[in-house]
Amino acid sequence: MNIIGRLTKNAEVRTLSNEKQVVNFSVATNESYKNKQGERIEQTTYFDCAYWISANVASLLTKGTLVELTGRISTRAWIGKNGEAHSGLNFHTSQIKLHGGSKRAETIQATAQAENNSFTAQGADDDLPF
Repeated sequence: MNIIGRLTKNAEVRTLSNEKQVVNFSVATNESYKNKQGERIEQTTYFDCAYWISANVASLLTKGTLVELTGRISTRAWIGKNGEAHSGLNFHTSQIKLHGGSKRAETIQATAQAENNSFTAQGADDDLPF
C-alpha cells in the first residue's frame, strides 16, 4: 500500500530493549470531496508510522516534509483513561520517498547510497500522482 502525505512533526528514534532502533513519525493525508448538497468536505487521516531499517534517516524526516510511503497498515485499539474506546492506524513502512528540492534530494540520495537501503528521494521536477 502507498500513502502520500506530510509529516506532522519531526521523526524520533527509539532504541528498543533488544538494541534495535526504530524511527517513528506521523503522516497526515488529505482528501476532499463534495457531499450530496454540493459542499466541499476536507478529510484528514493521520498515520503513525514506523521505519525499522535505518535510524540515520530520522534527521531528514522533518515536520512538513512531503513523503510517499510504501508498506502495510495495521490497526490498534485501546481504552483511554476515561474508559472510552479508541482506535488508530499504524503504517509499517518499507520504503520512503521524499519529494522536495534538489539540494535536499542530493542529501537524501547520498544517505541512501551510504546505507544501501530503501530510502530514496524524488527531485523537485518530479510529477506527484495527485
